[in-house]
Amino acid sequence: MHAELIEKYAKRKDAIAQRLADFKAVFGEDDSRVFAELCFCLLTPQSKARHAWRAIENLAERRLLLNGNAQQIEPWLGAVRFYKNKAKWIEEARAVFADGASGVNIKEKLLACGSVPSMREWLVANVKGMGYKEASHFLRNVGFGDDIAILDRHILKNLAKYGVIEEAPRSLTDKKYLEIEQKMREFASAVGVPLAHLDLLFWSEETGEIFK
Repeated sequence: MHAELIEKYAKRKDAIAQRLADFKAVFGEDDSRVFAELCFCLLTPQSKARHAWRAIENLAERRLLLNGNAQQIEPWLGAVRFYKNKAKWIEEARAVFADGASGVNIKEKLLACGSVPSMREWLVANVKGMGYKEASHFLRNVGFGDDIAILDRHILKNLAKYGVIEEAPRSLTDKKYLEIEQKMREFASAVGVPLAHLDLLFWSEETGEIFK
């Protein structure tokens, strides 16, 4: 089974590497672009990634990500589950990173954390709606995902399939998340596939595409 996985990786390696390079480039853009990725990751739980990203594009086009209140944001989240809560989370997240001069100051706050694990802990502690999965997703999408895992249902299903875990848990405590992440890290090392690449490989296996 591992040979089959390595064969699949060989076919998708270049596309995965390019996608990860795209993610790293995002952090070189302005703070509003980085903030858009954070908002996207707040929308994705129990919703399709394509729908969540389209909602972000609509909000950005209308300048609502940086200026709209929850009531103004809500109508553009129609295809996203729990849109009322998530509209509030976007407004509250903006307040966390508010900067009078430029709208949001998110990059400086992240870099001040000093390390990726510290960034993740800070996000979980300070951004409502962000658990380890959402924070990891965001950090990966802005170029800091080399050594963290996004343990969504697609990834957990594949970890169970390849015997990394016994079964995909219905829910994850923070402690359990870190335990499974370490198991995935060790598995990635054993099969010779970088952790961030393995994440996208599993995700593409389930969705048929390498998206975000």
